[in-house]
Formats: sequence, C-alpha cells, structure tokens
Amino acid sequence: MKQLKSFLFILPFIFGFAIIRLFESEWFYDPFLSYFKGAYQSEAFPEFESFKLFFNLFLRYFLNTILSLGIIYILFRNKEFLKVASFLYGVFFVLLLGAFFYLVNYSDNSFVLFYVRRFLIQPLFLLLFVPAFYFQKSVEKNASLQK
Repeated sequence: MKQLKSFLFILPFIFGFAIIRLFESEWFYDPFLSYFKGAYQSEAFPEFESFKLFFNLFLRYFLNTILSLGIIYILFRNKEFLKVASFLYGVFFVLLLGAFFYLVNYSDNSFVLFYVRRFLIQPLFLLLFVPAFYFQKSVEKNASLQK
C-alpha cells in the first residue's frame, strides 16, 4: 500500500516531465531541436542567440531538476539524499553548460554536442541517481541489521 501511495505521488512529477517534453518547441528557444532531427552530421551548427539559448537551457534544466528532486524525495524521504542530489545537479549543470558553450563556439563535433545537450535538456541524471540512492539505502539498511 505504501508503494502505491508513493507511485501516486510521483505521477504528477512524471506528468510534468511529459508536459515539458511535449511543449519543448513552444516553451523553450532551442534551434538545436530541429538541427538534431535532421542529418546534422554533415551540417554546420544553426545560428542562435547565445543569451537566449543558454537561459532556456538553464530554465529547462532547472525545471527537470525540481521535478527530479521531488521524485527522489518521495522515493527515499531522506534529506541527505536530497542535499547530495542538489549538489550534484549544480555541479553537473556548470560542467555541462561549460562543455556546451565550448562545443558550440570552438568545435564542430556535433556527436559530442548532441549528448552534452541531451544531459542538459532531459532528466537523465534521475535515471542514475535513483538506483544509486536505492543501493545506498540498502547498504545502510544491511549495516543497521548487522549491528
């Protein structure tokens, strides 16, 4: 019953991810959306407004982070996990945005840019953090049982 309750609380967050994805082209400025849908390997990067692009990447990353942190908290009810995840989201944002900035301005490697951008606009870190926190929780539980 407790798992069903958690699942029901998580549904609005999953719905939030779906809404962000569904309306991504209307809500966020990102000329790379159409660029990566085509045969981008042989094309030059599209023209873009730097500030507008980086602000929209930040906004989308921030929304995905808030939704992800909500799911992590509902699943684990552990404020330490929430603090660690928040810190990691911040660090990864700085690293990924720096890499994205470098790639669009000083490189023509569309393959790497595709994946860096993917981590900025999709909630992929949630897929990494949930199993990691689940493992940590099980280790802590086993350690407390052995005492």
